[in-house]
Amino acid sequence: MTDRLGGAAFFSRPRNVVLLATLCCLLWGSAYPAIKSGYALLSIGRDDTASQLVFAGWRFLLAGVLLLGIARAIGRPVFALPRASIGRIALLGLAQTSLQYVFFYVGLAHTTGVKASILNATGTFFSVLLAHFIYHNDRLDHRKALGCLVGFAGVMAVNLRSGDQGLDAGFTLLGEGFIVIAAFVLSAASIYGKRLSQRIDAMVMTGCQLAIGGLALLLAGHAFGGALHGMSLAPAVLLLYMAVLSAAAFALWAALLKYNRVGMVSVFNFLIPVFGALLSALFLGEQILAWRNAVALLLVCGGIWLVTTDRRPPPSAANPAG
Repeated sequence: MTDRLGGAAFFSRPRNVVLLATLCCLLWGSAYPAIKSGYALLSIGRDDTASQLVFAGWRFLLAGVLLLGIARAIGRPVFALPRASIGRIALLGLAQTSLQYVFFYVGLAHTTGVKASILNATGTFFSVLLAHFIYHNDRLDHRKALGCLVGFAGVMAVNLRSGDQGLDAGFTLLGEGFIVIAAFVLSAASIYGKRLSQRIDAMVMTGCQLAIGGLALLLAGHAFGGALHGMSLAPAVLLLYMAVLSAAAFALWAALLKYNRVGMVSVFNFLIPVFGALLSALFLGEQILAWRNAVALLLVCGGIWLVTTDRRPPPSAANPAG
């Protein structure tokens, strides 16, 4: 119980929430240029979905194994999970890591990157709305709604370019529809993971679900003819980096969701496309000093401030689930 209360005190402290959630989004944002670089090094085409699933499968499988190894080394109960919990974690992994990734990549193949980035940000709205109906202390109010809208405006600002033809009014099920479905699946799975983490160690839960979800993606990719050709030191190091960032970010995010309101944590997701755009510009040689990046960052930070400066008392350390 002492460890549990200590964890609650650390992960629910407002300053730590801001720093850790921002770190998670920075790590996830760095995955954008890392994935593009990995595809280039391994000659994976943008339409080669099967090989993309294999690449993602190795990333998440390695992340899960790495996280479970760390959990075992520090004495977490890796091999002491109840049988019923194993089934629930498997469901979480298949939904949060496998299903949403498949929906996202099929959708991405049938729409533009601009529209995908904007529509993927609807996951924050889904998280806030689901939390409103599930948790009595995480109700949607005017301040939270305004914060989400301001943050979403920031996501649109970072994706809209002068003369960009990537945004139009078209909507198809396989394109924009699948992107929205992926965002909903991830939001629902995250809330399901929050409930599981009240009874299961968050690090062990995250490691297991990443490994299970990654293995499912790997098998699916190979089943449809995917493969990684030309594996050498450079793509191997890049893949290892992506596994490490996934392990760290997902474990920290699970802990933040465990001890805080869903709406307070989920709003930081608006930072991911902003960091993704900035880091892609930095590492892929694109223009970084654009007005839209500054406006986007200001809007996203303003939205986060509106949501996180909640005047209600935080959840009790003895009852972090609310």
